[in-house]
Amino acid sequence: MPTEPAMTDKPTQAKPLWLRRPLPTGPRYGQIRSLIRETNLHTVCQEAMCPNQFECFAKGTATFMILGDRCTRSCRFCAIGHGPQAPPDPEEPDRVAEAVRAMGLNFSVLTSVTRDDLADGGAAHFAATIRAIRQHNPQTLIEVLIPDFQGDLGALATVLDARPEVLNHNLETVARLYPAVRPEADYLRSLSVLRHSGRLAPSIVRKCGIMVGLGETAAELAGLFTDLRQTGCDILTIGQYLQPSRRHLPVIRFLAPDEFETLTNQALAAGFKAVAAAPFVRSSYQAETLYRRVTPVT
Repeated sequence: MPTEPAMTDKPTQAKPLWLRRPLPTGPRYGQIRSLIRETNLHTVCQEAMCPNQFECFAKGTATFMILGDRCTRSCRFCAIGHGPQAPPDPEEPDRVAEAVRAMGLNFSVLTSVTRDDLADGGAAHFAATIRAIRQHNPQTLIEVLIPDFQGDLGALATVLDARPEVLNHNLETVARLYPAVRPEADYLRSLSVLRHSGRLAPSIVRKCGIMVGLGETAAELAGLFTDLRQTGCDILTIGQYLQPSRRHLPVIRFLAPDEFETLTNQALAAGFKAVAAAPFVRSSYQAETLYRRVTPVT
């Protein structure tokens, strides 16, 4: 059985050829970077060192990260900083809404750092941002990628009452690896977030993302697929874990592209309605495309 990943100060592994690609930029890339800077907003694309940020910015889209740029948790795979947090900025929802308008987005994605220091985990701020986008951009569809709110169902209901089209919550990895990868999270609690979302708001599409390459086994992934489907989750994203720095967990294995094709087929066979699995896939990558596979335009 693969050993659990351990922290390392050794150099990161050399990436295989399929993880090397040109960086698309162009005029839209610069425009989006400028807009984010001028509106004093954060994106998970930049803060989490997403490998798709060049592509997405060049296409005129981004995933907005609200509630600051520092997390109260210190997951060992994540590049987002952690440390002292400021109170939620009451003007941030309107700034996000204005950025969505300026970018002309038909589909917007919101996420946040985890804010265990707040009584509601930031749920009211999520809801305020959803409402602001609706007010300024009534035709824009909204996906939210939320933390677990420490299992607070009232906080979850606050977000769902604002009626996003998609509720996304990531498991990230298999249950066995949680102590090493997500020591402040809980596998069953994350499943519960998705399960209760379906009970509280059955019309809202549920989505989840995971990483591979951390030492998980094929059997563990199959079990995760089953667990997720039992919550009613419809959309699954699967991407290669990439070590952000020497201070983070090492990559145990780089999966080849054909292995991601196999995972796609296995997930579809498990009952997911839409699956994106490839080395560079992240939870908000091509979000509208996946949503449309579940809810086609009528």
